[in-house]
Amino acid sequence: MADSRQAPGRSCPPDYRYPPGVFSAPPALRADALYVVGGLYGNAFALDAVLAMARAEGAALVFNGDFNWFDVEDEAFRDVNARVLGHAALRGNVETEIAGEDSGAGCGCGYPDWVGDAEVERSNAILERLRATARAHPALRARLGALPMHLVAEVGGVRIGVVHGDAESLAGWLFSQELLARRPERAARALEAAPVDVFASSHTCLPVMQALATARGPVLVANNGAAGMPNFRGARHGVATRIALAPSREALYGCVAGGVHVEAVAVRYDHEAWLERFDRVWPAGSPAAASYRERIVAGPGYGVADAMRISTARSRAA
Repeated sequence: MADSRQAPGRSCPPDYRYPPGVFSAPPALRADALYVVGGLYGNAFALDAVLAMARAEGAALVFNGDFNWFDVEDEAFRDVNARVLGHAALRGNVETEIAGEDSGAGCGCGYPDWVGDAEVERSNAILERLRATARAHPALRARLGALPMHLVAEVGGVRIGVVHGDAESLAGWLFSQELLARRPERAARALEAAPVDVFASSHTCLPVMQALATARGPVLVANNGAAGMPNFRGARHGVATRIALAPSREALYGCVAGGVHVEAVAVRYDHEAWLERFDRVWPAGSPAAASYRERIVAGPGYGVADAMRISTARSRAA
């Protein structure tokens, strides 16, 4: 029987991997306030919102991958990438795969076994349509392929490892809410050799904030889920991670790590405009509509209380 972990969409190419020791690098950027924006998914209206949020307080921005996904129209593709690449950015599995031709990894998502085969196949199909759009932009593809997979940032002396997936892989799932609940020791082991205080990630589509005990002390994982889609039932906004010297009044939840405020903040984009565009580009019966439309309209079956896993932290309803 074939190993399903090697199937397109589930496999993780060797060049997606890196040792946790890479996070011993000096900070690539320092700021008093930093927004980490993962899973924008081509939502230009969410991009408008995060740019405005950062501009309002003079904060730095890092887009940590998968800023492309639904943006298969040529103009939308050019617009999203032009604006994102004006800031610090990492490549996610989406950018990595559209930068080249078929690697055998499908969408490069590295999906675990709890994700159904039909969803994996739909993601592979979305990636192929997006790659067809990207082929008209060879220079942009080269820029996306040259983006780093990780960087170190610093806010108030706190070292932050910014990744798309986890401490070991661009498409890793160790920082997923599922594995942090079931097997937190697996992530903790990976963090032993990663000299950072906070990891800011995305990739796995649902947010979670959880502290892990290591021999070096606690390390906070702040996974923002998706900036370009709802993350909580009944909500119509995305989520970004804000790390700053001062707290935000707009935080959905957060905690203090090393004297720095680490918060999940709402990305309140124009929902009606985004839904109209999504339905036009991805009509009923399309792979994206089958996988994502219900979530875009009503949010997933997940709540703020599911994401905030530090009992002493502050939180409020989304």
